[in-house]
Amino acid sequence: MSGTAPDALPATAVARAVKARKVYGEGETAVVALDDVSVDFATGRYTAIMGPSGSGKSTLMHCVAGLDTLTGGQVFIDGVELGTLKDKELTELRRNRVGFVFQSFNLLPTLSAAENITLPIDLAGGKVDQVWLDEVVRTVGLHDRLKHRPSELSGGQQQRVAVARALASRPAIIFADEPTGNLDSKSGSEILGFMRRAVDDLQQTIVMVTHDPTAAAYADHVIFLADGRIVDDMQEPTAQKVLDRIKAFG
Repeated sequence: MSGTAPDALPATAVARAVKARKVYGEGETAVVALDDVSVDFATGRYTAIMGPSGSGKSTLMHCVAGLDTLTGGQVFIDGVELGTLKDKELTELRRNRVGFVFQSFNLLPTLSAAENITLPIDLAGGKVDQVWLDEVVRTVGLHDRLKHRPSELSGGQQQRVAVARALASRPAIIFADEPTGNLDSKSGSEILGFMRRAVDDLQQTIVMVTHDPTAAAYADHVIFLADGRIVDDMQEPTAQKVLDRIKAFG
């Protein structure tokens, strides 16, 4: 996807995989989940990763996010090669430079929405940037729900809290794994809209794994995987264009 040298992170990319290879198992039972994948994730852009089950899309996200390690190749985040880091350094990088949004909201039930949002910063002993936090809360529309605990919030509102938590530390990049998978279509559309605004208004960088063409249409760029390889990509997607491309692969 890029012609730049493999040992340098392009100025326009916040994350990059270079000939990323991930193999599970050994010998005849080995499964190649990623097969020499090279891709840049551009700063201030919203990228969707799509592909059938077993295509390697979640594996790619987990490896680029530092949640899993590669069998071969390199991954960079914010100019740092993850393979050179010790466990503690990798944990610190994920905590300080990476945000995560998953299907399950992963909120602590005893904390209010506001406390859940700032929890990672508090645990790291950091200082909350109140001006930025106010902007994040405005973007995801949570100003009237900050004192509520998760049990007092709908699924869509809980995922808004999770999105705000990912944004709160002003990370270099946010990874979202099927973020609307547990939501109804209306709540899902709201979450995707909030994430879109985080890119447009807050200049965040988001990488989202999804199987849904409608969700992918919120992105600037879609990458299609099959059998552990990038087989196509699309700029300025629409739901229909994505669906047509998927049908062509099938």
